[in-house]
Amino acid sequence: MKEFQRTLKTSVSVQGVGLHTGEKVTLELCPAPENHGYKFQRVDIEGEPIIPADADLVVSTERGTTLEFKGARVYTTEHVLAALYGMQVDNALIKINGPEIPIMDGSSWPFVQAIESVGYEEQKAERNFFVLDENIPWEDVDKGIEILAVPDKEYRITVMVDYNSPVLGTQHASMYKISEFKDHISKCKTFVFLRELEVLAKNNLIKGGDLDNAIVLVERDNVEQEELDRLAKLLGKEGLKVDIKGIGTLNNYQLKYENEPARHKLLDIVGDLALVGRPIKAHILGARPGHSGNTRFAKILKEQIKKQEKAPRYFDLEKEPLYDINDIERMLPHRYPFLLVDKIMEIGDESIVGVKNITRNEPMFQGHFPNNPVFPGVLQIEAMAQCGGIFALSKVEDPHLYSTYFMKIDNVKFKRKIIPGDTVVFELTLMSPIRRGLVNMAGKGYINGVLAVEAEMLAQVVKDKE
Repeated sequence: MKEFQRTLKTSVSVQGVGLHTGEKVTLELCPAPENHGYKFQRVDIEGEPIIPADADLVVSTERGTTLEFKGARVYTTEHVLAALYGMQVDNALIKINGPEIPIMDGSSWPFVQAIESVGYEEQKAERNFFVLDENIPWEDVDKGIEILAVPDKEYRITVMVDYNSPVLGTQHASMYKISEFKDHISKCKTFVFLRELEVLAKNNLIKGGDLDNAIVLVERDNVEQEELDRLAKLLGKEGLKVDIKGIGTLNNYQLKYENEPARHKLLDIVGDLALVGRPIKAHILGARPGHSGNTRFAKILKEQIKKQEKAPRYFDLEKEPLYDINDIERMLPHRYPFLLVDKIMEIGDESIVGVKNITRNEPMFQGHFPNNPVFPGVLQIEAMAQCGGIFALSKVEDPHLYSTYFMKIDNVKFKRKIIPGDTVVFELTLMSPIRRGLVNMAGKGYINGVLAVEAEMLAQVVKDKE
């Protein structure tokens, strides 16, 4: 079943402060055209530069994912990208009047609410899924990070975190499909250990942090008020009321889930892997993940996309065909020398795979060309069209009473010669539903899995026999 891209129905804004810069910022989520993907725009900088959400543009992963393009930066991108990806918004322009995405409540939930407040606009272009076709393991031995991607029909994520801490031991979290993101992942807040706060503050980070936008985990029961007051002053939060009751969380924050920290790590993976630039169908398993590992793995997945796109298409031609030549003759009116399909391997709801074997004995080679036999381009298109005709006729009763007539051919491209000895595998896919007998299909012909010819065709199926 086809899935189509979508964007926002209209623009929506949120205001907040940056977690690390502490600067007030307004963020506006805007509709974008098909195949635009996610892009940030710094409207506070001269020229209003655009920064694509691309793993190759990551320049820092210090407590958040930072992107830079042509000198313009945007910080802490992961939570808003997770919201867009998790709510299956394919195309959006993210305008921001400051350097850092607002932290809001430390989760993706405020962005999810903003997205849902304006709704969605379905677009005509199909989603271009990255469907993983092999296992991809990766690890950083020094940091103890392990990530594995395996083929799956859904986008599934499994996370394990282990901080060797009395307050946060080993935790697991799972998302079995992207539709679970909103209810089970998006509300989970970022977290930090109390022992990390002083280091972060001294490194000029978390200027916008407070107890409303982060879970602060306490690992010991002998924390003195004097220490808390000193940390508050260091963070510019003098007078902040802090309650501590030993091991647990500051102000006795009640976790939404027992494994909320692990679920937030899963949220971060969704946001960081949005930088791959394509919707994903794979199962991602992460052990002790973080922004550095996530974004490095995103680059590996981008390389895998390039590898898969260059790889030859595989068709199993050894299995029993769905239709042999006798079945085809009962469906099509064509006969020698113009029957150009030898067998049909499969027919789906929206596609068909057929085969044409090219031999030196075929009559066109007497003149095209005797000393350099090349299968004519017009016959390549005719063979492709006959496969499309078989598809259309397979959807009606008594197909022998129908004929299929060409109406239009577009975007024809011949990629390589087809010669005797070649086996051409034609794969055709519906471009739109069949209506009033009109069949619009995109076809490709492959030699040994390598594209040789492609075209878009419109034909009409007419019942013209009794």
